[in-house]
Amino acid sequence: MSAKKARPPLDPIQGVHTRVRSAQRLGLVMGPVLLLLMLLLPAPPGLSPEGWKTAAVAVLMATWWTTEAIPIPATALLPLPLFPMMGVLGASDAAAPYANDLIFLFMGGFLIAVALERWGLHKRIALAIVHAVGTSPGRLVLGFMVATAFLSMWVSNTATTTMMLPVALAVAEMLRPRDHSGEYSFGISLMLGIAYAASIGGVATLIGTPPNAVLAGAADELLGVQLGFVEWMMVGLPVTVVFLPIAWLLITRVLYVSEDLAGNAASVIDDERSRLGGMSVGERRVGAVFVLTGLAWLLRSEKVIGSVTIPGIQTVMPGVSDSTIAMLASVALFVIPVDWKRGEFVLDWATAQKIPWGVLVLFGGGLSLARAMDQSGLAAWIGSGVAGLSDVPPVVIVAVVGALFVFLTEITSNTATSTMAMPIMAGAAVGLGIAPLALMATAALAASMAFMLPVATPPNAIVFGSGYMTIPQMVRAGIWMNVMAIVLIIATATWLVPVLIP
Repeated sequence: MSAKKARPPLDPIQGVHTRVRSAQRLGLVMGPVLLLLMLLLPAPPGLSPEGWKTAAVAVLMATWWTTEAIPIPATALLPLPLFPMMGVLGASDAAAPYANDLIFLFMGGFLIAVALERWGLHKRIALAIVHAVGTSPGRLVLGFMVATAFLSMWVSNTATTTMMLPVALAVAEMLRPRDHSGEYSFGISLMLGIAYAASIGGVATLIGTPPNAVLAGAADELLGVQLGFVEWMMVGLPVTVVFLPIAWLLITRVLYVSEDLAGNAASVIDDERSRLGGMSVGERRVGAVFVLTGLAWLLRSEKVIGSVTIPGIQTVMPGVSDSTIAMLASVALFVIPVDWKRGEFVLDWATAQKIPWGVLVLFGGGLSLARAMDQSGLAAWIGSGVAGLSDVPPVVIVAVVGALFVFLTEITSNTATSTMAMPIMAGAAVGLGIAPLALMATAALAASMAFMLPVATPPNAIVFGSGYMTIPQMVRAGIWMNVMAIVLIIATATWLVPVLIP
């Protein structure tokens, strides 16, 4: 049987090319115009001139981020020239957030991820999980989803989806009934399962997806709250553990129930595993660094279990943070040899250069903007402006914010959206009488829940490019996923976050 010819992976701009290009041109002009108009107008009552200038820069950045008038990381560089020129922040104050501790945590996570990819250990882990879960249609989808979600906790959502897709395509084609025509439910379920699991798995850890790190950086900058690897995992991991089976049940038991299938999926999985052969020296050594780094993150601070206190790394070395561990692991990857005679190490600079440096710049720009909003009084002014809504029940506020960002991130960058949202949510929460971290976590979680459209997030675009589904079919599942996500976010932000992260 000939394999189904797949479409090339969809570029997030492809398919709406003319509209997006027009929006880019419009945004490129509109952003500076809005900036100048605001600078020419007097500051509103109760807001300092510096706060008004900060608001003007924020509007410019929001316009360019949402329209992608220029590359998103380039927009994040605007605080460096504009804040000192306008007298909002000094040059050193504006630049300091670009070297925030959490940026190096994410850099370390990126470096560990590319090292895993270099030696193919991520694929071995994924195939082992799929093999262990089982090869009936429902179990296959579940196995691919569990494997994708686990890898997405450590490796970028895009890289994870790209790695899983070829194996999934081979399985889907082998099981397609020969006389089949029309909608191929198993193929749709498998493709959607991989895309959705990549997004769901990413929320579990601080390094899983950029909005998590944006939240942690903003919490440190604006609230003085240290949101470490373990602290976030206590929130994010339950979301992943609860949402993943819900997504699996929805797409395999409600929306796209698998028909009778042909072929033997186990043979495809076994063939893929046999091609990997035995574990290479590189795999073993990067695996050791990966495991030790995870353990160090978990054991950084002391743990209190009942009346027992388990000492942590900080008991001996109080200055150690999660980023310290990440950087130590990163340097170790460059030092640990794979083949000493050939001068080959676990990680080389050519591979390290592949990490998404632009994301790190984007973090810095968002944190610099957050600092300006805090120090200029803009965040406090926003809080006082919404104080009249303080009688609205917090759960309603959380629901509105969650729904807003879940659907907004369908058409905007999740990282840029969360970066812009954090200082606004922090200021608004104070005026509304809500715990700031709960509202900020709502926006961060919602920014990662993009399920409806191929353009919403790279995993969606990649699986759409497989040719197994149409946009209406993705929207049909995505709407239900978005609704489920909103309900889960409300529960998490209202009850879980305040308890686990006071």
